[in-house]
Amino acid sequence: MSQEALLWIGFHVFVFIMLILDIGVFHRRSHEVSVKEALLWSLLWVSLALAFNIGIWYYSTPQRALEFATGYIIEKSLSVDNLFVFLALFKYFKVPAKYQHKVLFWGIIGALLLRAVFIVGGVALIDNFHYIIYVFGLFLVYTGFRLFTNKDEHIEPEKNPVLKLLRRYMPVTNEYHEDKFFIKKIGRTIATPLFVVLVLIETTDVIFAVDSIPAVLAISSDQFIVYTSNIFAILGLRTLYFALAGVIHVFHYLNAGMSIILMFIGCKMLLADVYKLPIEIALGVIVLILLGSVVLSLLKPKNHAEN
Repeated sequence: MSQEALLWIGFHVFVFIMLILDIGVFHRRSHEVSVKEALLWSLLWVSLALAFNIGIWYYSTPQRALEFATGYIIEKSLSVDNLFVFLALFKYFKVPAKYQHKVLFWGIIGALLLRAVFIVGGVALIDNFHYIIYVFGLFLVYTGFRLFTNKDEHIEPEKNPVLKLLRRYMPVTNEYHEDKFFIKKIGRTIATPLFVVLVLIETTDVIFAVDSIPAVLAISSDQFIVYTSNIFAILGLRTLYFALAGVIHVFHYLNAGMSIILMFIGCKMLLADVYKLPIEIALGVIVLILLGSVVLSLLKPKNHAEN
């Protein structure tokens, strides 16, 4: 068996063990996740990603390690939008705090499977149809510009076509039944609002993946690097939500920062055949934009910025 095959197998075994420990041991009983607990888990996931990155540097090549770090930072920063969606959906459907972790856990499982399909498909397209990088590049520039100019979009779950379709073909209860997604009633299987929230989280992740995966593919076409950087960023997403849910609106310039990152990566893709930007410079630019948006948010709070 090749070293690359062993890497793929070893990575998936590691992810499987971590998920089993998460849901089967540490969160076997539904409970409200405290900020302290969320921060500790977030630190653990970031540390694991860093250790994995060091392993790539040591056992593979520094180039692959830099590509992993850049892909991880891009995916992590773009996933901030997901946190706003989680917050909006949980508020809209009044999901009890102690059940939110379970919804996000199963949402992450679905996201892992969908991302794998997207990444394999994206790499295959670039390998077989080189011109597709220009399509991805234009799409990223357009998406970044749209994100920059539409700052006050509101999420309206009731207008989501997936939710309308779900309610048309499946009965849904009006109240929660502990942490159950389905219940049996008069011989019928009925969904609970918790399942509705899960479906909406999955569909929004597909939408975000359409933006984020081409962005990472602009950094590397190595399936293993693109996949693992995505998975590590996604695995730590739900703990990041619980850690930042109360203060996420403070960083109101992050959207502008992410839009600039998307446009920058799109331009990098469009110019790939003219000038190949070194990965070190791309990583430095992305980190500077992120830090700048965070610092600017703290220096100019939202009320002051609006004035």
